[in-house]
Amino acid sequence: MTHDDEDEPAGSEACFAHRLVNGHVVDPQTWKDVSVFRKAERARLYALRKQLAPDDRAEMAQRVSAQLDDLLGDISGRTIAVYWPIRGELNLRHWMEAASHRGARIALPVVIGKDQPVEFHRWTPDCAMAKGIWNIPVPADAQPVQPDVVIVPLLGVDAQGYRLGNGGGYYDRTLVRLPGDLLTIGVGQPFARIKTIFPMPWDIAMKTIVLGDGTVTSHT
Repeated sequence: MTHDDEDEPAGSEACFAHRLVNGHVVDPQTWKDVSVFRKAERARLYALRKQLAPDDRAEMAQRVSAQLDDLLGDISGRTIAVYWPIRGELNLRHWMEAASHRGARIALPVVIGKDQPVEFHRWTPDCAMAKGIWNIPVPADAQPVQPDVVIVPLLGVDAQGYRLGNGGGYYDRTLVRLPGDLLTIGVGQPFARIKTIFPMPWDIAMKTIVLGDGTVTSHT
């Protein structure tokens, strides 16, 4: 979602012993330690992504696409937010095209501003694209929609379904505002599995995880 690795939500000092981050009171030393850990994990996982051969990337995307078809079944009339891949994320654009032809309304996340939730804008295989923030392609004709399924790219994921993303916090800020029955599906490479991300109060767990080796894990 972002090229930022900051993993530092906007915050202010609540008192000498705590920091107010995203409306949550957090021990500053704990947050510092977690931030250092996450930065190191991101560097390690980005390096593993770069080592993947193109054929391996394509095979992983195909396995995830097949599992998405099984999970979602009849998608005609459903609004599904996916993503435009950056930084070695699984490329699901072929799946997006196929889903659109099967009657799904596909949307892409659009960053409106720093520290703000994203909007989801309608996408079709033939729609014009424009450069959004950080030059990530977005639909040129802004048609905001509310998805009932959100497919989220992940860099890392722990046993409870908490994801490690690129560090901007956009999905967490967005998902907390959407209905609780929304289906969230995190997708990533098999090596994304980690023991823990040391989740913070604002982190939101995915309901389902699909990885490039074809494994599916439910957290509902």
